[in-house]
Amino acid sequence: MVGPGDRIARIEDPPLLRGVGRFAADMNAPGQLHMRMVRSQVAHGLLRGVDTAEALAMPGVVAVWTAADLEGIPPIGFRLTRIPDLEPFRQPILARDVVRYVGEPVAVVLADDPYRAEDAAEAVLLDVEEREPLLRATDPPGLFAEGLSTEAAQVRKEYGDLDAAFAAAAHVIELELAVGRQSGVPLETRGALALWNAEKDRLELHGAAKVPHFNRAAIATMLGLEREQVHLFEGHVGGGFGIRGELYPEDVLACLAALRLRRPVKWIEDRHEHLLCANHSRDQVHRIRAAVDARGVVLGVEDEFWLDQGAYVRTHAATVPDLTAAMLPGPYRFPAYRSTGHIRLTNKTPAGTYRAPGRYEGSFVRELLMDAVAARLGLDSVAVRRANLILREEMPFDRGIDALGTPVVYDSADFARLLDRLLAHIGYADLQQKLAARRAAGEMVGLGLGFFVEKSGLGPFDDVIVTLDASGGVEIVTGAASVGQGIETAMAQICAGILSVPPERIRVVHGQTDRIARGMGAFASRVTVMTGSATAIASEKLRARLLAAAAELLQTPAEELALRDGTITRAVGWSGPSLPLAEAARACADASGTLTAAASFEADHMTYPYGIHLAVARLDPETCGVALERFVVAYDVGRAVNPMLVEGQIAGGAAQGIGGALLEEFTYDPQGQPLAATLADYLMPSLAEIPPVEVLLAEDAPSPLNPLGVKGAGEGGITAAGAAVASAIDAALGMPGAIRRLPVSPQRLHEAMRLREGEGPWICS
Repeated sequence: MVGPGDRIARIEDPPLLRGVGRFAADMNAPGQLHMRMVRSQVAHGLLRGVDTAEALAMPGVVAVWTAADLEGIPPIGFRLTRIPDLEPFRQPILARDVVRYVGEPVAVVLADDPYRAEDAAEAVLLDVEEREPLLRATDPPGLFAEGLSTEAAQVRKEYGDLDAAFAAAAHVIELELAVGRQSGVPLETRGALALWNAEKDRLELHGAAKVPHFNRAAIATMLGLEREQVHLFEGHVGGGFGIRGELYPEDVLACLAALRLRRPVKWIEDRHEHLLCANHSRDQVHRIRAAVDARGVVLGVEDEFWLDQGAYVRTHAATVPDLTAAMLPGPYRFPAYRSTGHIRLTNKTPAGTYRAPGRYEGSFVRELLMDAVAARLGLDSVAVRRANLILREEMPFDRGIDALGTPVVYDSADFARLLDRLLAHIGYADLQQKLAARRAAGEMVGLGLGFFVEKSGLGPFDDVIVTLDASGGVEIVTGAASVGQGIETAMAQICAGILSVPPERIRVVHGQTDRIARGMGAFASRVTVMTGSATAIASEKLRARLLAAAAELLQTPAEELALRDGTITRAVGWSGPSLPLAEAARACADASGTLTAAASFEADHMTYPYGIHLAVARLDPETCGVALERFVVAYDVGRAVNPMLVEGQIAGGAAQGIGGALLEEFTYDPQGQPLAATLADYLMPSLAEIPPVEVLLAEDAPSPLNPLGVKGAGEGGITAAGAAVASAIDAALGMPGAIRRLPVSPQRLHEAMRLREGEGPWICS
């Protein structure tokens, strides 16, 4: 019988493979209107007026709204990591008085045809008095509004005696490092179909993703409805990566239009809009220094960083800088630590979360710092890392700081063991010798690695309802959501292992707010830990009731019975009388003929998976191109429900991490105009740039904090990819510290190569 640990094919894939998936663009309703946004073409300016007369006169146009038509609707609120005084920086659903970035919604057009809507949007005229844009988070803060600086807030995490650490240091190493502006670019852009269901007296939003229950509550509050009057429905989702499924102005506007006009409203953004307007991320500058003793042991670290938040603070609030500061120490002891993050607003697209938010940036900074320690002291970089690792015997390890409102306490880990396994897997000593020989022969090749600690399983709860029907089929209803991570397969495997039901007979329902009262959705690598644990608890409840019913029917003590292949029989020997699972279900079914068990799993802590990325890079001195010859990810997931799904998540994350390390960056001209607003300019990796991703999956440190021992797997493939690639390029150049910013574009690599001859190690001090 299939259960956790088995490699089974994804049960959610058949409709996608047959081409019958239902994405937002596939959804339609009779009499629907099409929504099109009118967006600012300037980065910063006073909005003097909006002329809608020509658009309103065009055939098929039903309405054109500006901010003046939306009185009483508040800005979009926060979902995570609330810190004081951020409310004034929230984004209104349409700009009023001031425009703050290219692409900001200023007006909305509703028409009976998508092409007419687009034509009408182009006919809306904006009167904008341009102002000088603010484009660098490290520049002195400007004025956001009357009495408000563009430094919205600071985040600080600290522990230990930092002054004593630097006083005792044999060496002090300082670096300035940066990660450029990037984003997840899912195959499916944002979209929605909103409608008023008169029969059920409710507003419906189809095409939801990530956090349907939160968005339901937020939309209801913003539009003055009772929560029971709003329901969201998730279809198939063509990728999430943290940026899709948050609550954006367009979602609220579609719902408002459906509510006011009592007609269905459909909105699908094009790729240009997506690159302009969906959440950007990364875009941090760090100034970090370390106090180090003569052996390479780090005594203390102080980091100050600037996050370019863009024009507004969106739903994540301070999540990204909070995680950057909290997770930067990674697997190392660092006896004293302080991190101060500045949340700075600029005239760029607002920023939010993107796969491994804050940890991708922090891992790049931390791991290049460890390389710098090794270079300064003339030590092997692996030896320096090993000397600073937290030991298995120290688990659980309390970092003395918090992340996302929960204490950072590493639940279980054996960092040294994973390092040993990786080094053995690649034949580290032999590989380094071969690379040295190639460098001696004139090639520019190098190896780099990056350790990381991830976080997963964010609470506070997840609910699950498991129902067994009279035919022996099972339905699992959860408040989680699917963003491509294989939730249906994983939950079915967990349930199948407990109830002895084939996974193909298990139906998993998710992302439907009318089926379960509350839910947290899918983010922060939480679903397998939280939803999986709730599924296991509910399935165990159901199993106990089935065995109790069977015990009475078979006249056998329940403790002597077991489930196997859809049958209840004796646990020892599998002989004697037996009972089909469906018959036992009927014996204890409710009036509807089904047997149901509900469970909640609650947690006020997170679990902490961890891993290592390793890259081998070859540089072309003529083109300044980078080819990755090898890419390995070692990852300890605690327990793998489906190792194949975990490996797929890691490979996909690695591809995004490599893209962020070498290609992807949103850039702007001095007027704040985006220079990467198409896929011809925002460069994404193809199969030509991504080597086969080797996954070394470990289960050495199961979590003691949940019944399955699992940790999250959604983000470990990307977290230290940038660090490993940058380190490998440094090694190929023979210049530790040459790479200080991601992505390593050909232009940046060319600058580094110009300094190569005669410069030696490039370590700041």
